[in-house]
Amino acid sequence: MAFYRASQGGFGAGGWRTRLAVWRAARGPVAQGFTSSPEPRSIGLFAKGRQLVAGNFLFAGHLIESPGAGPWDIAPPDADFAAELHGFGWLDDLAALGDAQARLRAQSWTQDWITRFGAGRGPGWTPDLTGRRVIRWSHHALFLLNSADSEATDAYYRALTTQTRYLSRHWSRAAPGLPRFEALTGLVYAGLSLIGLEALVAPAVAALAAEARTQVDEGGGIATRNPEELLEVFTLLNWAAQALTDAGHTVPNDHLDAIERIAPTLRTLRHADGGLARFHGGGKGAEGRLDQALATARIRPHKPLGHGSDPAMGYVRISAGRTSMLVDAAAPPGGYAGGSAHASTLALEVTSGRRPLVVNCGSGVPFGTEWRRAGRATPSHSTLGIDGVSSSRFGTGTGEVLEERAAILTLRQQSSTDGSAFHAAHDGWALTHGLTHARDLALSSDGRHIAGADTLISLNPQGKARFERVLAATGGQGVAFSIRFHLHPDTDSTLDMGGNAVSVALKSGEIWVFRHDNRARLSLEPSVYLERGRLKPRATKQIVLSAVAAQIETRIGWTLAKAQDTPLAIRDLDRDDTPVPL
Repeated sequence: MAFYRASQGGFGAGGWRTRLAVWRAARGPVAQGFTSSPEPRSIGLFAKGRQLVAGNFLFAGHLIESPGAGPWDIAPPDADFAAELHGFGWLDDLAALGDAQARLRAQSWTQDWITRFGAGRGPGWTPDLTGRRVIRWSHHALFLLNSADSEATDAYYRALTTQTRYLSRHWSRAAPGLPRFEALTGLVYAGLSLIGLEALVAPAVAALAAEARTQVDEGGGIATRNPEELLEVFTLLNWAAQALTDAGHTVPNDHLDAIERIAPTLRTLRHADGGLARFHGGGKGAEGRLDQALATARIRPHKPLGHGSDPAMGYVRISAGRTSMLVDAAAPPGGYAGGSAHASTLALEVTSGRRPLVVNCGSGVPFGTEWRRAGRATPSHSTLGIDGVSSSRFGTGTGEVLEERAAILTLRQQSSTDGSAFHAAHDGWALTHGLTHARDLALSSDGRHIAGADTLISLNPQGKARFERVLAATGGQGVAFSIRFHLHPDTDSTLDMGGNAVSVALKSGEIWVFRHDNRARLSLEPSVYLERGRLKPRATKQIVLSAVAAQIETRIGWTLAKAQDTPLAIRDLDRDDTPVPL
């Protein structure tokens, strides 16, 4: 979003530089058609298409009801809303609906965009949004051109040609990572599809391969450590590879190698319910996107996941039976990749079968600045946190990057016939309190029992001296901390055993029971589940263990286990309804 947030006079923000660049891109022959019929590969939602036709525009957490009006008649409430509009991802939903009304909306709204913004005005001319828009225009070309008159058809080809030339000259202005992949994939798509623009293909393919080589590391991860963003990169690389193959072009080895590296990483980051782990600004992924991308790549798993899986993009997966756990076991990203990083080191998520159990709150970006900051703080994650101080922190300026970042000190995994064990520690509070957080987790081989322990400890003389100073400042009362386990909103939780345990019921019928070693105060408190596509955060609950660190080592043990009467194999056949979440 960096380019969109630039001043209106800047490049890519609809200013005079953008209008000049678009004017130059419009000079030259216009493509008169496609070399072959484009194939739509992006997936939309039927229910969202119906909402759009009804005049309900739900983007970036904002719902604007405007029956009879088009999207360009709406004053965007924020930059994210405008970006979703100008990226044309909503075309997928109208195409999923696919009836005559949806087609008329798609055609008229596209033509209206061309009239209002096609000369370079408006916020949609960042290279990444232009690439995203070109991909959708190409995917749904038949949908947009079916029964259109010659004037509308000519305007479509003229605008698509202009955007393609614009991308060929300015794709490098997109930020590294996902924005640049979007810009280059759009350029490859249009160059391959449009008659007369074939000369743009080879440079774009080479640039995309170079980005794949430099931005996807050897372990199949990206710098932001955002699992959902990695899925988007993977999807774009797959789409580009398919388009090149269909057109009879050779896909560069660097491009194919990146796809092969990403596939096993995404499998590791996928919970038992098929959704991605929600870390560092990412959600669980669009419905069906991950399965489609993995099926398209046709890369089979090299080894089974579960016991002793190597870290993938800094995350450790532990799974057995119906249960999967994913733990953030690396430092938050910094630099240009850290703009959405969360203070989530050693946070975990737990899923049983198709049902999420323990989650992180998620990204608050769709709900405004305050929620965005709150979602990035340690208390919004299922881990230990010293009250009032996140494990990674912003600097003294007003930037969005975490400058004081927790670093992993130790990381060990063990597996046996009895199950898997994990130990890791980070130094997030070493400078502020002289304390290190260590987390131990163990999952039984049948997936029915999780044992955990969280420890705050001073490891060296410098840390002990700092902790003694902090302790003295509290009058010897100690450092207050909490261990949080945020529960998915579809669970039903109650305090049991006189307040010494929490029972958590899943929709599948499973019952999980949380207990602890009585060294902390157990409570069940309100929490939120931040989910893209909703108007407001979903209310849920969190299990909280509250204690005070008054010694150089404080250890709290806990367990989360299925109730004894829960069957080994449970038939979870009920499917959730999937209407547009309002």
